[in-house]
Amino acid sequence: MKWIKFSLPDGHSPTMEQLIFFHDHTMSIIISITIMISILINSLIKNNLINLNLTEHQMIETYWTIIPTIILFMIAIPSLKILYSMEELINPSVSIKSIGHQWYWSYEYSDKNIKEYDSYMKYDKENNFRLLEVDNRMKSPYLTQTRMIFTSTDVLHSWTVPAMGIKMDAVPGRLNQSSLMIKKPGIFMGQCSEICGTNHSFMPIMVESIKLKKFIEWLN
Repeated sequence: MKWIKFSLPDGHSPTMEQLIFFHDHTMSIIISITIMISILINSLIKNNLINLNLTEHQMIETYWTIIPTIILFMIAIPSLKILYSMEELINPSVSIKSIGHQWYWSYEYSDKNIKEYDSYMKYDKENNFRLLEVDNRMKSPYLTQTRMIFTSTDVLHSWTVPAMGIKMDAVPGRLNQSSLMIKKPGIFMGQCSEICGTNHSFMPIMVESIKLKKFIEWLN
């Protein structure tokens, strides 16, 4: 079995790459703590010279208060940076509005030429990804700052594409936004990640990343 099976999928956006780095950073801290605690427990079990009358030790209490605080800061600071960068919008060139319905997605492009269409799951099984293929993919240019806007017409939905590190709730009567920049061309798949009713499992997401020139031609 390849080690790749145990890792996260490759990141295709700066956000997902940062999330993978943060995951590795956090796991290294957790594994180090686990090994250290295992060694300490093992040494205590084998040690027969235990002082049962020891009820207070100021220095030990100081250490086990300060050290976990430092470790929490080491985890919290990069986590907050990623949360901030996920919602930071730097001069987006394209705005795409994703609207959740029971049970499909629709997309609106309204920067210059208004373009709207629905995206339903394909039910034919030939040459398609099961439960993931759609009739109209969401098209987005790669290496271009994109603003994603999310809302819903009925109940809570969640627009999620793991390869791009994006997961945002679509809430009725509210507009949520997130930044998106795809690093290379390709087709990226996701699904609704909020239980939204009977056909929750049948509203997939497919994002097709294309050149900016082709995107403008398609938009026109």
